[in-house]
Amino acid sequence: METEKRAKIRDVAAHAGVSVGTVSRVLAGNPAVKHGPLLRVKAAIEELGYRPNQVARALRSNRINVIGLLIPDILNPYFAQLANELERIAADAGYALILSSSHNDPKREARQLVAVLEQKPVAIIFVPTSEKLAADVPAPTRALSIDRPALGYAAITVDQRQGAAVALDHLVALGHRRIAYFAGPDNTINARERLDGFLNRAEEISATGTALSIDVHPGDFDFQSGEQIARDLLQKPRGERVTAIAAASDQQAIGAIRAARDLGLAVPTDLSVVGFDDITLASLIVPRLTTVQQPVGEMAETAVRAVLAFDASLESQEFLARLIVRDSTAPCPAEEPDRA
Repeated sequence: METEKRAKIRDVAAHAGVSVGTVSRVLAGNPAVKHGPLLRVKAAIEELGYRPNQVARALRSNRINVIGLLIPDILNPYFAQLANELERIAADAGYALILSSSHNDPKREARQLVAVLEQKPVAIIFVPTSEKLAADVPAPTRALSIDRPALGYAAITVDQRQGAAVALDHLVALGHRRIAYFAGPDNTINARERLDGFLNRAEEISATGTALSIDVHPGDFDFQSGEQIARDLLQKPRGERVTAIAAASDQQAIGAIRAARDLGLAVPTDLSVVGFDDITLASLIVPRLTTVQQPVGEMAETAVRAVLAFDASLESQEFLARLIVRDSTAPCPAEEPDRA
């Protein structure tokens, strides 16, 4: 069985009656090519089904259409979702995405940034481990932070305080007054801002005469942390137990739901749970998780468009979070009457 021979650039040149150099200039979009040869080359490309070897062209020009992406934790569902959106949008624009993880380690962040820069990307999008990026990104590479801000760089972020306040407002509107807040790690700015937003909103509500009992529990953003905190917390007697949990991440919230089920508590009948992020799993678990959504798709599209707008300076943009109400929250259960 014969294999169909793939057309080469010299075949296109011969078919169009021009030099190989003219075909190369057409492929590169060189405006100096005259109209007649340009039309003949384009017709030859179409008739022969010629497809340029992008890898070979990149090696010859020493330039590949690459965007670097550095995230803290590839196993975190939120960052995996963010990376997927960025890769999809970049690919639609004709760019490849090089993904690397810092594992929330500044030293590793510096090494990974250097490794990505060696690939000569046109831009780097990064989620910093802290407010100070571990290594500078030199010009002309365009650099933009996403999800978390970094000193000296434009950032695509979400108003974390507003998002946490929205979660508390939802629970209070349902009648909950004894509420636990599962905070994230204090070394991340998003966790600190979510906690500040939650507590500030609690103070504002309390100032109106609505008495709240807010119980803060620090932890990590993962499933295990949420499950362990909830397991310890929910073993109290019903009259002393919180009726709602607001978590700084969906992973914590899902862990809390698991702990509640293991202890025989029904969500949301006995306990309401709110998460933060709206990872894909939030709409798949039972009960489906009420959560504060970060608009990942919009953030990713804004970031890619910004770094590829080479004629414009990079500017920060902050999005608002929004509450997605599903099945894990319900009105506060009525207190059982005291028994004689």
